[in-house]
Amino acid sequence: MPVHDIVVVGFSAGGIEPLLRLVGALPADFPGAMFVVHHFPPQSVSALPNILQRASALDVTQAVDGEAIVPGRICVARPDQHLVLTGGRVRCTNGPREQGHRPAIDPLFRSAARTFGSRVAGVILSGTLDDGTVGLIEIKARNGLALVQEPEEAAYPGMIMSALRNVAVDHVAPARELAALLDRVAREEDPERGPPSLDRRADFAAPSGEAPEPAMAGTAALRNLAALGRPFPMVCPECGGVLFEREQDDFLHFRCHVGHAFSEEALFASQSRAVEGALWSAVRALEEKAELSRRLAEQCGHRGLHRAVTQFEGTAREAEHGSNILRQALLKTPVQKALDAEAEPEDKDVALSRGPESR
Repeated sequence: MPVHDIVVVGFSAGGIEPLLRLVGALPADFPGAMFVVHHFPPQSVSALPNILQRASALDVTQAVDGEAIVPGRICVARPDQHLVLTGGRVRCTNGPREQGHRPAIDPLFRSAARTFGSRVAGVILSGTLDDGTVGLIEIKARNGLALVQEPEEAAYPGMIMSALRNVAVDHVAPARELAALLDRVAREEDPERGPPSLDRRADFAAPSGEAPEPAMAGTAALRNLAALGRPFPMVCPECGGVLFEREQDDFLHFRCHVGHAFSEEALFASQSRAVEGALWSAVRALEEKAELSRRLAEQCGHRGLHRAVTQFEGTAREAEHGSNILRQALLKTPVQKALDAEAEPEDKDVALSRGPESR
């Protein structure tokens, strides 16, 4: 039995061109089954299967829930559904978002590793942040193979560099050369990696001591919270649930009991979006308060309630002032913020050097 005939591929920004080079270089008799996940807007229709079909000699399809795994076929994840492998079949699920995405790369890699063990070869192409790193760690833990695109060839090497920093990657090569490597490892036995895993748990039960597969398990995670890791003093940006932190091969990541998952970078990005949303909500509330106060002041004026007019007009000014401060801070670009941060210490030094008599 070939050792690496289950090929899982993940990419994000800038990954379509290298994927086209990869699948275009695979021979028509490629014996493996390939599965592809890319980050895609949830309400869109993916044209990727048709694009790949024009470049590849293999059959390319969009994932269908419950269909069998077929050698010599490329299966592409659907928008807004995780693609997971279990029991020798493809599953499409609306499970919790991971790294802020659905479909995400980690659920495919993780489920393939748990189901097919050492038969899996995981490939990371161009993309930002670090989706796929935890999945590659799972693949390597089960004697699978880890391959990444040459970083210098990638338009966005973030996901690749994260994999290289945290995973013992087996091969780094340009996309076209990855095709030759995948074809070779799908045909040849690898005596150093031991016999292939035949683990095909149809019910997707987790191995002893592991958390259930989040993309499939639902509330089953509540029955084994210890497997999720240590409680973390922040709430999940997606649902507000308790977050748990866990290290795998020194790579720290977070998950809530619902199943939303984040790396450190993804959690920071999600928290930044949540903070921005909260600040815009504050701007809206302050502007509404200012407008309401002005209307109340006008009504009080018609009734001759001059003290109330003064009070409401003062409230309107304060609310408008607070709204303007928040709006200006939100509208500043990162470059402007960096310039302000660099200028602030210099201004303080100048003021101190002048002394009180010059101020």
